[in-house]
Amino acid sequence: MPTFKTVTLGCKVNQYETEYLREGLVRLGYEEAADGQQADLCVVNTCTVTAQGDVKSRKLIRQLARRNPRAKIIVMGCSGTRAADEVAALPGVAELLTDKGQLPDLLARLGLVDVPSGISTFGRRHRAYVKVQDGCRMQCAYCIIPTVRPVLRSRPVGEVLDEVVRPVDHGHREIVLTGIHLGHYGVDLVEGEPAGGRPDLTCLVERIAAMDGDFRLRLSSLEAAEVTPRLIDVLAGHPDRVCPHLHLSMQSGSDAVLRRMQRRYTSRQFVGQCLRIGQSLDRPALTTDVIVGFPGETEADFEATCEAVEEIGFSKIHVFRFSPREGTPAADLPEQVPGGVKRRRAAELGELGRRLRRRFFEGLLGRPMQVLVETPDAEHRGLLVGTSQRYAPVELAGDDGLIGRLVRCTAGSVVNGRIRAAGRIPD
Repeated sequence: MPTFKTVTLGCKVNQYETEYLREGLVRLGYEEAADGQQADLCVVNTCTVTAQGDVKSRKLIRQLARRNPRAKIIVMGCSGTRAADEVAALPGVAELLTDKGQLPDLLARLGLVDVPSGISTFGRRHRAYVKVQDGCRMQCAYCIIPTVRPVLRSRPVGEVLDEVVRPVDHGHREIVLTGIHLGHYGVDLVEGEPAGGRPDLTCLVERIAAMDGDFRLRLSSLEAAEVTPRLIDVLAGHPDRVCPHLHLSMQSGSDAVLRRMQRRYTSRQFVGQCLRIGQSLDRPALTTDVIVGFPGETEADFEATCEAVEEIGFSKIHVFRFSPREGTPAADLPEQVPGGVKRRRAAELGELGRRLRRRFFEGLLGRPMQVLVETPDAEHRGLLVGTSQRYAPVELAGDDGLIGRLVRCTAGSVVNGRIRAAGRIPD
């Protein structure tokens, strides 16, 4: 039986696409190679968000070629698209896919007759990602992705609904909708729902929320302006099905920095939208990304970011130190911020984020939680670890029979960055 290995770098979309290819290879009769076993086929899904992603992608390809000298290596992903000639020339590379739309064709060329339209499982994970959209045209000054994934593609509503059923039937209790620019779902579709109009993200979420099955739905990253009143109404109307958690990329709280980033909002517009969402939903978890040390960022700009973050009260902040990305406008901007300043600002914002996270968790104490139980606690016998619908890590007492289930419990205390459940709520 032929064997294969997969290696994935980068985002949820990449992870979904690797899983799609993995499932197709299994249908073809391939078996996943064990640790230390040489493979006949290797798949590397690359990332180019940062220059380090390119370096890591090339290093992994060389390692696979060295450790699997007879293997055919297939490379896909954004790093391969950005530097196709360079990647194609690496040792062992037999094929390079520069467009993820070619994945079904690849499986067909390998001999698969019944090419799947999506995934059925997501490995051993208890949550499954479902890719519904590809492509971005936002042209933010720091981002290379619109260069390598410029084509907008949305999957038809019916195809997405059919796919959601499959991982749910295989026991996945959380479905995460993902895309390169999820909020642009539907802009390239010409017909569907609502009747006579073009389907959009709200339409898709509403249709999934109405489905039968024991599962919950989570949305990946959105622009704040894309959280429309209609979408808020759907979240509010299905609190046990659609997680009250939104990841809204802020990037900076300074208008001057936002303009240089080529973002399409002011700080007050972003803060105002987050506050409206907070008032419209029941204690939603709002998480975000922030870049510190963008070219020209002053101490006043950084303080404005900290003030905006505190006013919103994010439950988690992903802090990134700006790194110039060749091929983007930001790489050539003047007034590059020294590395030491970026490290200090990242540390300060990280500490503020931890304080806000604990404050958010404390605000949930005494309230019911819906928890996806995922694994035994590695350090404490009799405790399990999972994730609440508000994206909080939770530890609770119970046996391994609860793993993979959605359970209801009460938030009791905050311990070591987690919420400890006070007790389960009977089903």
